[in-house]
Amino acid sequence: MTPTPQSTVRRPTSDLDVYSDEALLNPWPGYRELRDAGPVVFLERYGMYAATRYDAVSHVLRSPEVFPSSEGVMMNDEMNQVLRGNTLCSDGEAHSASRRVIVRPLTPKAVRLLQDDIRAQARKLVEELTGRREFDAVTDLAQYLPVTIVSNLVGLPEEGRERMLVWASEMFNCFGPPNDRTRDSFVVLGEMMEYATTQAVPGKLRPGSWAEAIHGAAARGEVPADKCPVMMIDYMGPSLDTTIFAISSAVWLFARHPDQWDLVREDPSLIPSAINEVLRMEAPIQDFSRSVAVDHEIDGVVLPAGSRVIAFYGAANRDERRYPDPDRFDVRRNPTDHLAFGAGPHTCVGMNLARLEMRALFEVLVERVTRFEIRSEQRALHNILRGFARLDVTVHV
Repeated sequence: MTPTPQSTVRRPTSDLDVYSDEALLNPWPGYRELRDAGPVVFLERYGMYAATRYDAVSHVLRSPEVFPSSEGVMMNDEMNQVLRGNTLCSDGEAHSASRRVIVRPLTPKAVRLLQDDIRAQARKLVEELTGRREFDAVTDLAQYLPVTIVSNLVGLPEEGRERMLVWASEMFNCFGPPNDRTRDSFVVLGEMMEYATTQAVPGKLRPGSWAEAIHGAAARGEVPADKCPVMMIDYMGPSLDTTIFAISSAVWLFARHPDQWDLVREDPSLIPSAINEVLRMEAPIQDFSRSVAVDHEIDGVVLPAGSRVIAFYGAANRDERRYPDPDRFDVRRNPTDHLAFGAGPHTCVGMNLARLEMRALFEVLVERVTRFEIRSEQRALHNILRGFARLDVTVHV
C-alpha cells in the first residue's frame, strides 16, 4: 500500500453517527454501509477516518510505523494524554519493555498452571447455577471467573477492589469521542488512577502478585517507575469486562441458535472453534484508533499525516469479503483469524486467560445444559464495548 498523489484519490465520506445510541446497540447496518462506501471512510461528525473492511483494519493494526499507538488509541485527546506511556499507548522498545512485564503471568505456559483451579471453580459455579435453573448470565455466570481469578492474581488491596468492575467499564467508555458518555466517565477514571497511584503500591499488594511484579520490574530498571500506575491499569481494566461480555454473548448466541448448541453438545471438541466464532460475531471491544504518522494509502484512499483512523474490529469481523455469510453463527467455521483480540504488536495480552475461562465454563455447560432460554435481556450502552448489562436465562438440563 504505497502513497499516491492525494489529488487523484477519492475520499469517501459519511455523516453516519457511529456513536449514537442506536448505532451502538445495533452497529451492523452502519458497519455494512461504511464497508460498502470504501476501505476507509472519513467520518464527518468526528473528523476521523473509519477502517471497517477486514484487510484495512488488519493493515492498520499491523503497521505501527505508519499507525503508531504512542499518540494514544482513544477517540479523544484527554484520554490519550492520561494513558500515554502505558502498554496500550506506546510503541517500539518502550512498548516491548512494558509488554514483557505485563505478559509474564499471561503466557500460554503460565496460564496452563491456572487451568486446574479455573476448571474446578467453573464446575462448582455451573453446578450451582444449573441447580437453580434461572439466573443472570452476566452477573451470576460471566462475572464470576474474571472477577475472582483476576482480582486474586493481580493482588490489589481489598479496600477498593470491589470497584474494579465499575472502573473497567468506565475506563473503556472514556476511550470514545468527546460525547456525554465519555465525559461522564472521567470522574470514575480519576478514581481509578488515584487508586493505582496510592493503593496499588508496594506494601499494600499481595506478595507474589501480578501487581507486585510491575513494581519489581521497575525496581530492576526494566520499566520506568513513574509508569507503574498506568501499567497497573493494564490489569485492572481490560481483563474484566471483555471476558464477561464474551461469555454472556456466547450464552445469548447459543440461546438464539439452539442447533449450534446441539452441535457443540454432540462434539465438545468444537468448543474452541465456537469460542472463536462468538468472538468474531460479538467482539467485546468494537474499536480502537491510531494516529497517522505519514501520508499513507489504503486501497486507493490516502490518509494524511496527522489524521486519526478508527479501526472497527466488530465491522472487520463481519466483512463479507473475508467471511462468507458473515452474519451467520456457525460453530464449525473456526475463524482463527478474527480480530476481536486485535492484531500485530498490540494483540491482547490476556487472550490466553480469556480463552481458558470461556472454555472451562462451556466444557461444563455442555455436560449439563440442553437449552438456554432467554427470559429478558438488556444490552450495555457503551462507547467501545459490546455486551449485556443483564441476560436473564432459564436453562434446561
